[in-house]
Amino acid sequence: MTWTVEAVDPNSAVGAGLLREYFTDIVHRYWGRPAPAAEIDQVLADEPSDDLVPPTGLLLAASYDGEPAGCGGFRVPSPGLAELTRIYVRPSLRGRGGAAVLLRELERAAVCAGLTTARLDTRKDLVEARRLYARHGYVEIPAFNDSPHADHWFGKSLV
Repeated sequence: MTWTVEAVDPNSAVGAGLLREYFTDIVHRYWGRPAPAAEIDQVLADEPSDDLVPPTGLLLAASYDGEPAGCGGFRVPSPGLAELTRIYVRPSLRGRGGAAVLLRELERAAVCAGLTTARLDTRKDLVEARRLYARHGYVEIPAFNDSPHADHWFGKSLV
């Protein structure tokens, strides 16, 4: 079984499907209850991903043994900067290296786009995400946004 990664449009069937899964998982974990479809629809409207296309960003879809299994993206909020977002692997496939593959490919794509620094925010309940970022050289940095859903901010030089 192997991981593959490809760029996708966030509005394509694969991109939109994985983004819906990501938000369903994130909302469920945050509130500790199943997330109704209408609630996810609202989150998708409130947190658009349309800018995750070149030149303003990128969305990658990860597949495991040929089946869509996760996603990750970045935005380019200013020259040289990649802001990582939407990093997700289906729960049934976690622990198989998919998040590390996505993170590596996001960094590679950012460097190819001429970006020199990566940053991201995450929540305190996403313990495994914080461990992943630390394992891959991300260090905690001061808050760079006022997101009510962010508790930790990380950065990494890509050069």
